[in-house]
Amino acid sequence: MKKMLTVMLTLMFASSVFAFDLDDSIVRWRNIVGVVTAPGADNPVGTIHAGAGPWTVRSGRASVNLSTGGASFEVEALTLNGGNSTGTPGPVSAVVGTLVCNAGTQTVAILDTTSVTINVHGDAEFSGLLQNIPVTCANPRFLVRIAAPAGAAGRWIGTGTERFIGDDEK
Repeated sequence: MKKMLTVMLTLMFASSVFAFDLDDSIVRWRNIVGVVTAPGADNPVGTIHAGAGPWTVRSGRASVNLSTGGASFEVEALTLNGGNSTGTPGPVSAVVGTLVCNAGTQTVAILDTTSVTINVHGDAEFSGLLQNIPVTCANPRFLVRIAAPAGAAGRWIGTGTERFIGDDEK
């Protein structure tokens, strides 16, 4: 009986570790960088147009659970890098995080968080849920987009970099 219990516990432990290693539902971006665009030029991601002008970010990160929809992101010092608004978010007062699934295909899905305020230093953060993530979310991308002012809404000004899916960071 003792030997059987030992074997059972070993198998249970091994299967839980194996299942954890195969979990590709968590996608993380270790950093967020600003869009590098010359004034008046566009640098679209699929059908999403870039913000007018270059943006920089001191630091940022994002995470999405593709199974549950749990999402979070934060940026620090998301600011313009040129012109009279250099070092500030300029007229941008709110942003959204955007998960782009299946980028560059006919089945592209664009999913936005609710909007959050960006302060005068360019700091913003979100923690909540994304709705309607497709069953297949290949090649996921994460963008930070303008929510306000209305005239610039939808343009991307930051993007997630250093992407890790599941346990591939190890």
